[in-house]
Amino acid sequence: MKLIVITAPQFFEGEVAAIVSLFRAGLETMHLRKPKASIEETENLLRQLPAEYMQRIVTHDHFQLASAFGLKGIHLNGRNPHVPAGYTGHISCSCHSLHEVVKRKPACDYVFLSPIYDSISKEGYSPVYSCKELQEACRAGIIDSKVMALGGISREHLPEIASLGFGGAALLGDIWNRAASSIPSHFRELLSHTCNACPPPLIINS
Repeated sequence: MKLIVITAPQFFEGEVAAIVSLFRAGLETMHLRKPKASIEETENLLRQLPAEYMQRIVTHDHFQLASAFGLKGIHLNGRNPHVPAGYTGHISCSCHSLHEVVKRKPACDYVFLSPIYDSISKEGYSPVYSCKELQEACRAGIIDSKVMALGGISREHLPEIASLGFGGAALLGDIWNRAASSIPSHFRELLSHTCNACPPPLIINS
C-alpha cells in the first residue's frame, strides 16, 4: 500500500524541516495543499525544500508551479477542477462519492475517496459510506489500486484499508497533530505496518 501525506493547510514554524524529515523517512509522495496560500507563499515554501524532493510533490493549487519547479504533478479539487491546457503529467483527483470515482479514475493516476473515517483534522467531517457499500465497491472493482482512502486514517486503520482493496491511504491529521520531533519515527512505523499487515475481518463502522 502507498502512503501519501497531505500538508497541513496552514504554514507553521518548522514546517520545512518536518517535510524534509518525512522524505528522509521514506515518504514517496507529498501533496502540497495550502488552500488559502498565494502563489508567492507557495513558491517560498518550495524554494526552501531540497531540489531532490521536487519530483515527489503534487500541488493542489497554482498548477503553473508544477512545470516551474519540476513537481511530480497536480491534484484536481473543487477549487481547481480542470486540467490546464496542454498539461500531460501526473494527475490525481479528490472524490467524495463512488460515482465520482467511477467517473474520474480513468483519467487519473489515482484518486482520493473521502471521508472513510471520522476526520482527525476537520471537526464534523464523518464517514458517509457503510461497510457494505465499501465491500461491494471493492468487489465491483470501483475500489482498487488507483483509489486512496482519505479521512481519519491512522495506524490502526491500515489493515482494514488493505482488506477493502484500496491502493493506499492519504494522511493528514495523524501526521501533523503531533510533536515535530516524533513525525519521522511515526511515519516509519506506519510504513512498516503497510509492509507487514495482513487484512483482518472488516470492522469498519456501518
